[in-house]
Amino acid sequence: MRRIEDLDLKNLRLDVDGDGIARVTLDRAAKRNALDAATVEELVDLFSLLPRSGVRAVVLRAEGPHFCAGLDLVEHFKEDRDPADFMHLCLRWHEAFNKMEYGGVPIIAALKGAVVGGGLELASAAHIRIADATTYFALPEGQRGLFTGGGATIRVADLVGKARMIDMMLTGRIYQGQEAIDVGLAQYLVDDSEAKAMELARAAAQHPPLTNFAICSAISHMQNMSALDAAYAEAVVAGVVNTQKDARGRLEAFANKTAARVKPK
Repeated sequence: MRRIEDLDLKNLRLDVDGDGIARVTLDRAAKRNALDAATVEELVDLFSLLPRSGVRAVVLRAEGPHFCAGLDLVEHFKEDRDPADFMHLCLRWHEAFNKMEYGGVPIIAALKGAVVGGGLELASAAHIRIADATTYFALPEGQRGLFTGGGATIRVADLVGKARMIDMMLTGRIYQGQEAIDVGLAQYLVDDSEAKAMELARAAAQHPPLTNFAICSAISHMQNMSALDAAYAEAVVAGVVNTQKDARGRLEAFANKTAARVKPK
């Protein structure tokens, strides 16, 4: 089986610390970290292996002032793809983003600058999104004569609602600051998104891996089910997770009143 250490990454950088926190860096700053076909393939390869690598949480970050400007439009123009070629490219985007969302390892996206088009689709595949003061969100496909192909109709519409997504595409509306938080594009607005992402990744990494796997995969699967099927699946997952050996010590601490209490700071 391939290991993440064996991957020949050119457009991504991977660093894993001693606590099992991986930093995945988009490394095409000169292109505002736009996603070309090669980068998408690297995302597929990396997020195929991460869940089996011992990594406990991921911080997804970017080199340069922008998180991701979306589809590499220059490559797309030069390739002059036919409909079938572009359809298959979109399916690879879906492969990458599905492996992120359903892989079971917490992914925290540290956002800055442009989170636009396919960049927003990428960010929406993470489990937590953290914005800073420079971050702005947009879906400019309408003005480019394009349509989303990397899951915005699934994930972005789920975050902000159908009406807001249509508005963003038709009008080029840009969200930033507190308004972006209010509509659901990110969960945190901070001065330093990377520092906050590392803080949350370290907190998530303290949980039993099976618990994180359920949180970061089962919930998404259940959202795709009927209410009846989701209730059954939730009971099955709870039966497995809530009886795991890794939980026994935590339950004992709670029973003995030595566990930290849940209360506001």
